[in-house]
Amino acid sequence: MPIKASPTFKHPHQTPSSLAHKPHPPTTTTMSTTFFDTAKRNFKDVPTENGIDTTTFLESAESVVALFDLLGNAAFKPVQSDMTGNIKKIRDRQLEAPLKSQTLQDLVANEKAEKKKTATDGLLWLNRGLGFTALALRTNISSPTEELSTSFTTAYDNTLKKHHGFMVRPIFGLAMKACPYRATFYEKLGSDPAKVKLQLEEWLAALENINAVLTKELE
Repeated sequence: MPIKASPTFKHPHQTPSSLAHKPHPPTTTTMSTTFFDTAKRNFKDVPTENGIDTTTFLESAESVVALFDLLGNAAFKPVQSDMTGNIKKIRDRQLEAPLKSQTLQDLVANEKAEKKKTATDGLLWLNRGLGFTALALRTNISSPTEELSTSFTTAYDNTLKKHHGFMVRPIFGLAMKACPYRATFYEKLGSDPAKVKLQLEEWLAALENINAVLTKELE
C-alpha cells in the first residue's frame, strides 16, 4: 500500500505572500548639525562681484561673534563687545542711508563724501578683528597638534596687537590664554569631524578673501 505524505500544516492566517522574504525598511542617515549649519549667515554666501554686500556681510560677522561663544570663557567678552560695537556703527549708517550703503564700498565712499567716518572706522576695526580671527583659525587647522591658545596668541601678535594701546593689550592677551583645549573647541563645532573640516575650510576661505579686499581698501 503506497504511503501518503502527511499534509503540510498551515497557519490559518498564513499566505504565500506572507511567507516571502520582506526587505527591511530603508534606513535614513541623519547628518549631524554643525555650527555652520545654524549660523545666521556664512561668508561664502556674501555677494562680492559688484562690491561686498553690506547686509549679508554684517550677518556673517555676527556669526563670528557667536563663534567666540564656543570658546566658552568670559575673557572673550571684550573681543565680542568690540566686534558687536563696530557692527552696530556700520548697520546704523546702513539704516540711515540704505540706498547709499548697499555695498561696503558704497557706504565708505558716500560717508566720505559727507565728511563722516563713524561707520568707516567701525568697518576698519571690524575687519581687523575678522583678520585676527581668520589668521588664528588658519594657523590652527594648518598645525594639527597646536593648541588654540598658541594659535590665537600668534595671530593676535601679528594682527591686532600693533593697533592696541598698552592698556588694551593685556586684556586681549588674557583672552588668548583663555582658549579651551583644541579637541573641546572642534567638538563644539560639530560631532562629524569630516563635515566640520569641510565647512570650516569653505567658511574660512571666504572670510580670508573678503578680509583681503577690505584690508587693501581700508588700511
